[in-house]
Amino acid sequence: MIKSKNQKLKDMIYYILVSLFAFFMIYPILWMIASSLKPDIEIFNNAMSLIPGEVLWENYLAGWQGFGRQTFATFYRNSFIITGLVVLGTLMTASLTAYGFARLNFKGKKVLFACLMGTVMLPGQMTLIPQYIMFHNIGWVNTILPLVVPSFLGGGPFFIFLLVQFIRGIPKELDEAAVIDGCSTFGVYFRVILPLIKPALVTVGLFAFMWTWDDFLGPLVYLNDARLHTVTLGLRNFMDVTTAMNWGPLLAMSTLSLVPQLLIFTFFQKYLVKGIATTGLK
Repeated sequence: MIKSKNQKLKDMIYYILVSLFAFFMIYPILWMIASSLKPDIEIFNNAMSLIPGEVLWENYLAGWQGFGRQTFATFYRNSFIITGLVVLGTLMTASLTAYGFARLNFKGKKVLFACLMGTVMLPGQMTLIPQYIMFHNIGWVNTILPLVVPSFLGGGPFFIFLLVQFIRGIPKELDEAAVIDGCSTFGVYFRVILPLIKPALVTVGLFAFMWTWDDFLGPLVYLNDARLHTVTLGLRNFMDVTTAMNWGPLLAMSTLSLVPQLLIFTFFQKYLVKGIATTGLK
């Protein structure tokens, strides 16, 4: 079907407007990348330009040196360790807990699920002080345990709710057929449910990765030793320890901090969209 001239004009206007909107959305990221290659004086004297007058790759070398005898390689390593453990724990326990809520019948199920939904709406700042007191009393402060262990004890209420909605969309006849074939409750979970919720698991893993990688408050509260600091704390401390702010190295490390998320999102984007689109559908 050949489009009319009016339709072609409308399409052209639409794509131009969408492109302009997209450019304004990503302009701060483009500015950060461009500024990471500029001298400090040029960052503010020629702030709107995205083309560096003088390209300084030394900003990345200077920023990578870090502070307090700790390079950004240490911060990246700590962030990957904490994030990887959180993603693993979240996938394991959130899927198992969601399977229990979606498929099993037990006393107090509705009450517990209501409590779960209540914690979804509860700001994390309200539980921060009680959690800190608890972790302090058991000697976990200044370790990665307060940041990692909770993910192995439920996986987070939002992720449980997301997976519950996905599992409810799977026909129960599959569970019954597996039971007839001799599967136990855990057998149904491992052999039937887990293979069918892969899109939702990828979605949960991506969200857990991004939220944990970007987390600033948790590491700030629990990690005091510079050897345990994550990338977010490394950027904050980089600002604190310099008497004269070196914006070029700071922006260079900020740019590098986005690379893991961009790669993960690029490779798993189709699974993320599929997992969100099919969650809760019958």
